[in-house]
Amino acid sequence: MTAEGATILIVDDEPPIRRLLRTTLAANEHRVLEAATGADALTAMRHHKPDLVLLDLGLPDIDGLGLIGQLRKLAPVPIVVLSGRGEEAAKVAALDSGADDYVTKPFGAEELMARIRAALRHRLQEQGADRGFESGDLKVDLVRRLVRRGAEPVKLSPKEYDILEQLAIHAGKVLTHRHLLREVWRDESVDPQYLRVYIRQLRQKVEVDPASPQHVLTEPGVGYRLV
Repeated sequence: MTAEGATILIVDDEPPIRRLLRTTLAANEHRVLEAATGADALTAMRHHKPDLVLLDLGLPDIDGLGLIGQLRKLAPVPIVVLSGRGEEAAKVAALDSGADDYVTKPFGAEELMARIRAALRHRLQEQGADRGFESGDLKVDLVRRLVRRGAEPVKLSPKEYDILEQLAIHAGKVLTHRHLLREVWRDESVDPQYLRVYIRQLRQKVEVDPASPQHVLTEPGVGYRLV
């Protein structure tokens, strides 16, 4: 699998949406599979092994959040949720259920393709294609635990590095507050305000302009993403 020319499974019960997505994906040289129900999606997953799934949560036969778990059992495929529900709670629920990203309808084609590229790159990193992160002036070496901004080394506290490490491992994916508290503090009950303080300190060190971050972005009410 590469970030280009991937096989993408569209799971949506609305033909006009599937048609729009099919046209957009084909224009970007991706192969397309389609499913109108959760059952069809599971069948397609078993027989065709797509590289990524675009999943609408409002399916007629299976709860969308439950389907995420069933798809995960079949293959570690990236899942980008498409939904008309834009509330923070809905996004958090989808991400905590195992989705890689969440795009609210209506969405622009450029935004959707950027999210797809990020999800595919993240899966390649998980498969061992890369043990580092590099974007613009920021470089993170996950093997040697080194961070640079341009030519200069960046000195981070243990907690700051642990947060950046999680973001780099899952680069492009939204990490919820709950995920970061669990992985960094080993305790989901920790006040998220501590996380906000460390994110602010991290930005002071890795961003050219911390007030207008280009690397560590906030998904309001949900979590953070490294881009």
